[in-house]
Amino acid sequence: MPELPEVETTRRGIEPHLLGQRIDKLVVRQPQLRWPIPMEAIALRNAAVIAVRRRAKFLLIDTDKGQLLLHLGMSGSLRVLPTGTPAGKHDHVDLILSSGQLLRLNDPRRFGALLFSNEPDSHSLLAQLGPEPLSEALTGTWLHQRAKGRKLAIKTFIMDNHTVVGVGNIYAQESLFLAGIHPSRPAGRISADRYDRLADVIKEVLRRAIKAGGTTLKDFTSADGQPGYFAQSLNVYGRQGKTCLVCATTLKGTRHGQRSTTYCPECQR
Repeated sequence: MPELPEVETTRRGIEPHLLGQRIDKLVVRQPQLRWPIPMEAIALRNAAVIAVRRRAKFLLIDTDKGQLLLHLGMSGSLRVLPTGTPAGKHDHVDLILSSGQLLRLNDPRRFGALLFSNEPDSHSLLAQLGPEPLSEALTGTWLHQRAKGRKLAIKTFIMDNHTVVGVGNIYAQESLFLAGIHPSRPAGRISADRYDRLADVIKEVLRRAIKAGGTTLKDFTSADGQPGYFAQSLNVYGRQGKTCLVCATTLKGTRHGQRSTTYCPECQR
């Protein structure tokens, strides 16, 4: 699944092609993605693109006629192509632009979404989200206060979008490793100082991943068709059974919910 750095990489890739253009129309070949594409989106015509933003893993295309919300789901991707480019089997939606280009949504598993809101950021799916991890709103104090009395594992805690958005499986593991925190430690049993360190590390890991173009996943390439390269810098994710890059201890694995987790039993306590 594309995580926040992959989505932000995509946003930066498509923004120059959309900003200041008009969406002449939407061509919808498959109206049923994770949710049905609403008629307000399908009927959108001659709408000026004012901004291209991101909230959590949603791409937000603000126009003078409402807001489009795009989610890439498990395997979705976006491409900017010349208008008239033949569509493939999984090319479900085209935004036809006044520039002579189109923005194409490809989604083999159809777990992505294209939604619409009359007012920016008013859609119900955005209402209960926690702070953006790269914003000043994410602090160690916020995490520590929210964690009080919580027995769930810290990895599960920071992957909860009500706590902080966009810290998915890869980046949760990497952040906890760099912060020296065992992923199974109860969230309510971590000190304020350690939460300060964790908040800083989350920001550091995500910034590095965005700068590198995201992490290469089997279903993701960035908006220009080039894969990300952050995977070359991963310390623990996908490395169970290998040696820790810091202390040479054999990395172990566990599970939190339905997600696998790799950690170092010496570096993380």
